[in-house]
Amino acid sequence: MTTYLERLPKHDKLFIPFIMSGDPTPELTIKLALLLEEAGASVLELGVPYSDPLADGPVIQRASKRALAHKTTITSTMELAGEMRRRGLKIPIILFTYFNPVLQLGEESFFALAKQNQVDGLLIPDLPYEESGRIREKCSEHAITYISLVAPTSKDRMNTITEHAQGFLYCISSLGVTGVRKEFSEELYAFLDEVKKKSNVPTAVGFGISESEHIQTLKPYCDGFVVGSALIKMIEQKEKQFKVDEEKTLHELKEQIEELISPLLAER
Repeated sequence: MTTYLERLPKHDKLFIPFIMSGDPTPELTIKLALLLEEAGASVLELGVPYSDPLADGPVIQRASKRALAHKTTITSTMELAGEMRRRGLKIPIILFTYFNPVLQLGEESFFALAKQNQVDGLLIPDLPYEESGRIREKCSEHAITYISLVAPTSKDRMNTITEHAQGFLYCISSLGVTGVRKEFSEELYAFLDEVKKKSNVPTAVGFGISESEHIQTLKPYCDGFVVGSALIKMIEQKEKQFKVDEEKTLHELKEQIEELISPLLAER
């Protein structure tokens, strides 16, 4: 079984896009994944839609709703990952899911499906680090990389989280839910600096990265960027265009993405 690290491209700075499985359609999810790899993605975060998302802002909540309308589940999401692989996707796939869908599916079924469909990693935003021991153990048994989150409020737990981090460390740029932001607090720079010094794995900042200026400004303080809401918003705005001229719309979207991550592409 190929692991996360074996699939990871040798990029100086990581571009980690988040897309919602089944949004706008399951078929377009596959095409978006392949387009993102072509545009320079290092890792793909593939979201499982959930009806009660605690960490998601309105943009991702709407994407979840659209995906659920297509009857997208944790099982069909992993099957989509398998189809991405069959169509040539080479970068690591991280499954981003709330804990309840994993529990409902059952751990054994979950890990069997993850292996079968070549899912490389797992990120569970509503599972506190202190309660993740068992699932991290199961991930280790099945060669799945468990991605941890670290927030500015994680001061007391930062050493423990950084010590056990795998793959990359997802640094939350602000408190609250995901969403597009115009600016970041001054404390963020000190926080990212501290995490980067303590972490043995690359640090990636997410929650609010929506402009190339954000990437340019924060680039010295981290090893990569997670882009979620800004990308989902681009996709949402093109929903009607996809139905009229899919190929042209995908091309336009790729250009927008390359513009957003241009400070990273300039160094490759």
